[in-house]
Amino acid sequence: MRTARLLAILLLAASPGLSAQDGEGQLAKIKERELEEVRERISELKQSMDESAEDRDRLTVDLQAAEVGIAERRLRLKDLERQRAYSMKRLTELDTGIARREAELAGESESLAGQVRAAYMSGNQEKIKLLLNQRDPATLGRVMTYYGYLNDYRAGNIETVSARIRELAQLRSQVAAEEARLSDLAKLQQQDLREISEAQNERTMLLAALKNKLATEGREIDGLAAQEKDLARLIAELTSILSDYPITSEEPFGEHRGRLTWPVAGKLLHDFGQPRVGGRLKWNGVVLAAPRGREVRSVYHGRVAFADWLAGLGLLVIVDHGDGYMTLYGYNETILKNAGDWVAPGDVIATVGDSGGQMQSALYFEIRKGKDPVNPRRWVTRRPGD
Repeated sequence: MRTARLLAILLLAASPGLSAQDGEGQLAKIKERELEEVRERISELKQSMDESAEDRDRLTVDLQAAEVGIAERRLRLKDLERQRAYSMKRLTELDTGIARREAELAGESESLAGQVRAAYMSGNQEKIKLLLNQRDPATLGRVMTYYGYLNDYRAGNIETVSARIRELAQLRSQVAAEEARLSDLAKLQQQDLREISEAQNERTMLLAALKNKLATEGREIDGLAAQEKDLARLIAELTSILSDYPITSEEPFGEHRGRLTWPVAGKLLHDFGQPRVGGRLKWNGVVLAAPRGREVRSVYHGRVAFADWLAGLGLLVIVDHGDGYMTLYGYNETILKNAGDWVAPGDVIATVGDSGGQMQSALYFEIRKGKDPVNPRRWVTRRPGD
């Protein structure tokens, strides 16, 4: 596959009738096809894993559906909040514009009113009186010229006042439209909040049923072991898929040991290597307690290899950094990147949550070299903001 792709690129470069711009366009299309191919293969892998999970545990599948639905509604709610903020800003700008136009209209109207009063005081036959009162032709010429200027000025003032009135009417129409938009956004927000509340209640019931089932059957350790097995399979399959799309970097991930920044500021709940339930299993990463919705950032350059829900880790983002290194970010409330997206250090890729059936909001963070997890605390030493 890689050979065919390289051959296509070489053929493009060697084409005599192809301009540099055309060549860049063709290469961009090849890269876009590569990205679609990566996403399709990862999607097929996820579907296969979902089918295996459904055969094993229906409750977990229902939990996935509930948490993914909550995440989608939260993303839509955030988008509505952004739109609402924009509309509020737009309304403020319109109100300012109306106030300015009203002040200008008041000034122009006062000036025009003064001219009308002056014309009235001079009588209805203003121009005829000027003609009869002037005996000197030169003086009469100057007076008539001034009179023409005065009339032009009046006409200009009338047009200015009319234009101000039209502008005000247009601005008020825009205000009415923006207020209607704000009202619609408020209704949509309320609807999303109700749906999130209902989905949260459903999730709570599912968690209780799942916990009861595990306790009754004494299968909590078996469940964790199965989840670890699923993750190992996912990592292995992703490694195979992405081997056709290697990542090259001037500074490989391996050279940044001890110099990376934590993906989120939080309190350590579980440390790498600590025993889990029953002591048979250990934590392969760290769990950092943090407020729901706090931004989760990529620790280094790479490409998003996975951005979806996985049993035990909930909404999970995996970033491939090349040379066999991957970082994992789990328990998220929302995911803000798609498989195939490129990220840089500090890029926001998700927000902290409690997906995967967690009891409190936190971030699960793990580093892998090939199939083996490594201690993140030996790699990540800097606090966010340092």
